[in-house]
Amino acid sequence: MEIEQNLTEKGQRDYKLIRRALDDSDQNAYAQLVDNYRDSLYYTMLKMSNNPYDAEDLTIEAFGKAFKNLRQYTPDYAFSTWLFKIATNNCIDYLRKKKKIAGTIQNKKNPEQDEITMKLESQFRDPEEHIINKEKIVLMREVVEKLKPHYCKLIKMRYFDELSYDEIVQELGLPLGTVKVQLFRARDFLYNILKNSREKI
Repeated sequence: MEIEQNLTEKGQRDYKLIRRALDDSDQNAYAQLVDNYRDSLYYTMLKMSNNPYDAEDLTIEAFGKAFKNLRQYTPDYAFSTWLFKIATNNCIDYLRKKKKIAGTIQNKKNPEQDEITMKLESQFRDPEEHIINKEKIVLMREVVEKLKPHYCKLIKMRYFDELSYDEIVQELGLPLGTVKVQLFRARDFLYNILKNSREKI
């Protein structure tokens, strides 16, 4: 395996991991890439979004997009540069959408009626809408059951049981990086199944 000489020592380390991930489908290589940049990427997303929950989701999305398009990476520049570019572009898009939605909601608000409206909506929510939402939840659980057992368990623990990453790590006895990589893949599989089921949902 030829290593690009223009890369720094850290860049060459990452490139070796990328080749292992692509050529050998090495899950540990993916996990190591996550471990190398998880914290620095999270704090970058936190600085941009000013929201710890958004920052966590944006960090996961960035790694997910990077791994999904890993074959497009070229060692002309460092993997970290490529990863952070993906992350910042994704974050900017997210913040623009969030700002647009917030502006739309704000324009529709009537300050004098807002509090009353919220109370009425919570008390007199359409029963039919409530039933539909319950049906969607049931269907979502059915879709999750179509995943491989390990991925199914991960999705349930993270999104149904709302366990933190640390809690999942303790439960499964796996390194944090491995859990995140496997959760990336579980979400990707789930997304593909949901795409095929979107007419039902």
